[in-house]
Amino acid sequence: MFKKILIANRGEIACRVIRTARAMGIKTVAVYSDADAQALHVREADEAVHLGPPPAAESYLLADKIIAACKATGAEAVHPGYGFLSERAGFVEALSAAGIAFIGPPAGAIAAMGDKIESKRRAKAAGVSVVPGFVGEISGTDHAVEIANGIGYPVMMKASAGGGGKGMRLAWSEADVREGFDSVRREALSSFGDDRVFIEKFVEQPRHIEIQVIGDQQGNIVYLGERDCSIQRRHQKVVEEAPSPFVTPEMRKAMGEQAVALARNVGYFSAGTVEFIAGADRSFYFLEMNTRLQVEHPVTECITGLDLVELMIRVAAGQPLPFTQADVQLSGHAIETRVYAEDPYRGFLPSIGRLSRCQPPEAGRDEQGNLVRIDTGVVEGAEISMFYDPMIAKLITWGPTRADAIAAQAQALDRYLIKGINHNIDFLSAIMQHDRFKAGANVTTGFIAEEYPDGFHGAPVQPATRDALIAAAAIIHAETVARESLIDGQLSGDGASYGINWVVELDGEQVPVEVTGEAGSHEVLVDGRDLVVQSGWRVGDAVFAGTVNGEAVAINVERKGSFLQLTTRGAAHKCRTLTPRAAELARFMIPKIPPDMSKYLLCPMPGLVVSIAVAEGDKVEAGQPLATVEAMKMENILRAEKAGVVAKLLAKPGDSLAVDAVIMEFAG
Repeated sequence: MFKKILIANRGEIACRVIRTARAMGIKTVAVYSDADAQALHVREADEAVHLGPPPAAESYLLADKIIAACKATGAEAVHPGYGFLSERAGFVEALSAAGIAFIGPPAGAIAAMGDKIESKRRAKAAGVSVVPGFVGEISGTDHAVEIANGIGYPVMMKASAGGGGKGMRLAWSEADVREGFDSVRREALSSFGDDRVFIEKFVEQPRHIEIQVIGDQQGNIVYLGERDCSIQRRHQKVVEEAPSPFVTPEMRKAMGEQAVALARNVGYFSAGTVEFIAGADRSFYFLEMNTRLQVEHPVTECITGLDLVELMIRVAAGQPLPFTQADVQLSGHAIETRVYAEDPYRGFLPSIGRLSRCQPPEAGRDEQGNLVRIDTGVVEGAEISMFYDPMIAKLITWGPTRADAIAAQAQALDRYLIKGINHNIDFLSAIMQHDRFKAGANVTTGFIAEEYPDGFHGAPVQPATRDALIAAAAIIHAETVARESLIDGQLSGDGASYGINWVVELDGEQVPVEVTGEAGSHEVLVDGRDLVVQSGWRVGDAVFAGTVNGEAVAINVERKGSFLQLTTRGAAHKCRTLTPRAAELARFMIPKIPPDMSKYLLCPMPGLVVSIAVAEGDKVEAGQPLATVEAMKMENILRAEKAGVVAKLLAKPGDSLAVDAVIMEFAG
């Protein structure tokens, strides 16, 4: 077994590999760029080696520097994580030439599966069903249009060397192909250094199902069940679960056997994932094989009890798999959500900055046996950089049933406290509460686009959530008044007694309440109903946690002027508690009208201007592309919200812009 390994990655996955290596008694070496000098993975490793400036092309993608770091530290093997060099056959060959083991598959398998065009040829040869499409070289936009017309719309344009949702566009018409093909090529070149694109038929009402395989160097290959990754936005996974609520045992066996056949065809060993697209009739087609560990691997670990990183390390050291296909058993249900630094209320635009507060929910098992696991690479005070993926953490829950796992996930999301940047926790929570998701039977890759066609504006408020918010607001006010009274010397003792009538104003609705009891245990009268509240909340606490009528609640609390912002169950709520007289007078207050910014096109995120699609004096129509801005390796097309005339261009291609910087001004 190896004594020391180097992790050629950063962030969450580097920390994940370090955790398993430490449990195995293996020393670890981290690598880092200037931007990651204080990162968690650097602190957790036994040693760390500096690579270079923040851009990945000048640090994490430099194979020669990784190999030099191995030689300098005596690392015998490299775990690549995912992304960066994890699927570069040339890197594996260079490591081998240097006498360093690669904790992953052989170079030949990476080369065969890493090219999406070649992988489809190999899949056909292995007897795996594939999506109809064009797998040759595409010379340009006109050729792409010709191919798409021949296949029949809708079609998907994909980067041949792509992955992670980058370099992909769905086209419903010739116009979509003409608009998107060049953008796909640019994204492909920027992210993967390869601008080749292929086109295939888009399966309507599809589900994204993937099979986890693991093989050893002795020729044993097994599959470890499936993961359902159908909840996606812009082809990037948002929620993953295992097993799939859609897949039958017969379908699982058929998909698993095809995945193993493909792996065997390319001489595969180590962990890998074969991705399929499944239709409503349970037909399925090969998409691609990821020759690495997947981001969503924890859900498979939760239902199988296996440590995939440990298995990868043992296989790389030449050890055989310690089990056969017959030994693989799936237990319970697991769900993973990806907590990202992005703003779902503004079209999921990336958010960068410092995590001024970052308190994840408590990990481990609860009284019901449900499990909470957090895989993260950041801590409070860390910086979310524009140079890398905006992931903050992966939040994983396991329960005996799917309903248990969903409930545990919703509770854990409520308890996740993040301040300083925008994040997508509200959106993830809304998905967990959505009836269509909870039913599971009709969850397709179109879920987000279909359920949130006009964007995300917060989850609907359920009656129990409304009660909890009103009760929490009243108790927070009562505790605050009691604290102020104690400071003034007007009261004495450890707790305060109440019996006070107030009005809670929640999102503009005024609700009379009466609070009785003492610190830690209260009764709140709301709409003629008694709510029994148990909570240890104290003035200054950022989370109001406890129970309301026996049901667990967790509410983020943030004071904003004279109001409280209370956030729970997928939405933030503006709230204040008033005396009855103050509440009566508040109805006459004139609301403040925000300034009209509709005459400007503002940059919605920090990013680089790739192109400007209009000129001064041009007339534009609603929906027309105006500019393209790249942020975190993704191109974002900014469109006109209404018809108008371009009066002035204030930015040009190549400009690096801050959020809300003015790109152009419209007349009138």
